[in-house]
Amino acid sequence: MKRKRIIIMGAAGRDFHNFNCCFRDNPAFRVVAFTAAQIPYISDRRYPAELAGKLYPHGIPVYPEEQLAELIRRLKAEQVVFAYSDIPHERLMHIASRVLAVGADFLLMGPDATMLESRLPVVSVCAVRTGCGKSQVVRYFCDILRERGIRPVVVRHPMPYGDLAAQAVERLEGPADLDRFRCTVEEREEYEHLLDHGAIVYAGVDYRRILRRAEKEAKLIIWDGGNNDLPFFRSDLEIVVVDPLRPGHETSWYPGEVNLRRAAVVVVNKVNAADPAAIEAVESAVRGANPSAALVRTESVITVEDGERIRGKRILVIEDGPTITHGSMPSGAGLAAALQHGAAEVVDPRPWAEGSLREVYAAWPHIGPVLPAMGYSPAQVADLARTMEAVPCDLVVAATPIDIARLTGTGRPVLRAFYNVVEGEGTPLRGAFESFLASRSIL
Repeated sequence: MKRKRIIIMGAAGRDFHNFNCCFRDNPAFRVVAFTAAQIPYISDRRYPAELAGKLYPHGIPVYPEEQLAELIRRLKAEQVVFAYSDIPHERLMHIASRVLAVGADFLLMGPDATMLESRLPVVSVCAVRTGCGKSQVVRYFCDILRERGIRPVVVRHPMPYGDLAAQAVERLEGPADLDRFRCTVEEREEYEHLLDHGAIVYAGVDYRRILRRAEKEAKLIIWDGGNNDLPFFRSDLEIVVVDPLRPGHETSWYPGEVNLRRAAVVVVNKVNAADPAAIEAVESAVRGANPSAALVRTESVITVEDGERIRGKRILVIEDGPTITHGSMPSGAGLAAALQHGAAEVVDPRPWAEGSLREVYAAWPHIGPVLPAMGYSPAQVADLARTMEAVPCDLVVAATPIDIARLTGTGRPVLRAFYNVVEGEGTPLRGAFESFLASRSIL
């Protein structure tokens, strides 16, 4: 039987999961390549043989997405599977047009093919864009569980940017595990804050194995989504966060709109920072796309330790990297905190950007006068540290969820900005979560 030749387009996450679910042991297909985009330093490597299975004794090569058309021709690919997230609909169809022009099929794989079934209840927290506030909601749920004496178990969307075989199944319980798995800054941003809230965190590459491990110690599983991707596990309660600071994005980015249309609960976050007209526009779009979803408003409240020290000072602001790069936000909670506390000046770090950070600003020209916490490699962490030292400022305000001072070893004084969801009257989000727990006899 002739095997259909496949290329999977990805960004070191959804692409590997789709392969594991649908192609790894399927003799009807041969995956001839992955392509990589969006994340630096993840191409020009291989999906290893020990993860790829018996049909791929030499593993599968990963190439830069820029080579896609040439790869289709050279490798005689018949189908291209698109498998990453946070991309505008128009750009997605431009990619599809490039593929079709060369002669191959262009495929999007749906939830039924790629969601794994758990033996435990699953609550998923996803979003319509990167940076909507998923992490805040997950932390909120972790705190509710801990109030009830339940240790939270969170499974995070994959971020395997290093040794894929070593990262197949990662279980993190404390800060030492971040070092043991050689986590990048971006991985630490997603894991460290959950560890601080008492959670056990799972992540990695092989999510079937991850799920079985997590089920052994959890009462329920919280799926913590990445970007605006779909959950990898079939969820009993799908919660999706939307952002009124980016009205219109809830129905114009892939696969965020899919999340929106599937949601049981839609959280309109950051209502304290958004224009009322934008809030109403987003809620109107939500009601149009998913009229049966429960609609909940939350504030995203920023606090700064020793925030009074900011007043009258020259401030370097450091923001969560993904939010202000492919999340397309010009700034985040750090800039808001600096202005809220009366900074005399927010120093634009661009003139002092070192090495790879100059490339980041060139690639993402929408970024405002802030420094993205980029650290996909040790060299990039070093660039970040040198930039922090070079910027002429009195204080650093860091809104990344990690302790950036400890990681970079900077001598600069660093104030950390924290942001958490706060509910208004009636706490409907808490109520929805607790009602679900009660319905599953978890409380």
